[in-house]
Amino acid sequence: MAYDVGVVGGGTMGVGIAYRFAVTGANVRLADIDLASAESAVERVHTVLDRSLAREKLSAKVAAAASQRLKPVASVTALPERLDVVVESVFEDEVVKGEVLRFAEERNPAVLASNTSGISIDVLASYLDDATCFAGMHFFNPVWAIDLVEVIRGSATSEATIDAVLGLASSLGMEAAVVRDAPGFASTRLGLALGLEAVRMVEQGVAAPEDIDRAMVLGYRHAMGPLRTGDLVGWDVRLAIAEHLCEEYGDRYAPPELLRAMVAEGRLGKKTGRGFYDWD
Repeated sequence: MAYDVGVVGGGTMGVGIAYRFAVTGANVRLADIDLASAESAVERVHTVLDRSLAREKLSAKVAAAASQRLKPVASVTALPERLDVVVESVFEDEVVKGEVLRFAEERNPAVLASNTSGISIDVLASYLDDATCFAGMHFFNPVWAIDLVEVIRGSATSEATIDAVLGLASSLGMEAAVVRDAPGFASTRLGLALGLEAVRMVEQGVAAPEDIDRAMVLGYRHAMGPLRTGDLVGWDVRLAIAEHLCEEYGDRYAPPELLRAMVAEGRLGKKTGRGFYDWD
């Protein structure tokens, strides 16, 4: 079955999600704030396809077919009606996401999902008229390389919706971890706790970033260390999530002053060229 998919948001995560659906046979409409932004996002997907082809991660046939299945869309309200799934992947802000989801619901998709990394699914569901078809689909960056999607069940999410999301994950060649709705879910709570403690260790002069990351990669078999991971995610994103979870769970998620200073200085990680590592 070829799924008909809408992805809303042409940032890093939206591009990765669109890529993953396209290379696994789905027809993908990638929507952004206007057509030019959507076209730019589609071009970034094409760049990833070309890179994967050059590295022999994809065959020429698969890459060409995926490219043909990608279409830019000028806005969420311009998506076709009754798609199999619409995945919202815009900025990690409750109001922004809620408004996008409200417009996406009007397109009557069979499944509506949010790629939130920490905002309560029940809170986002409050923007919807009917949340039975709504769930969280938390992908991980880079989406084309990490075979996990965290599936978040809201209090109104139907069993049929969970089954449909699990089917989507399977079609993507991904494993699903199903969790109950709670701020930060499972992966973000655990990952952020490790990341914040690593920042505190740098702040306190315990060890250099490279040595902290090396300890986790070689000692605990992590794919990469918490500080390099934070550089890839973006420390502004990490800070926003930390502030949110600090409100929910208390000082165990209090952002270190070093983190606040780095964000204020624009040392956000790879996207600005410098975080704990130099990416230039």
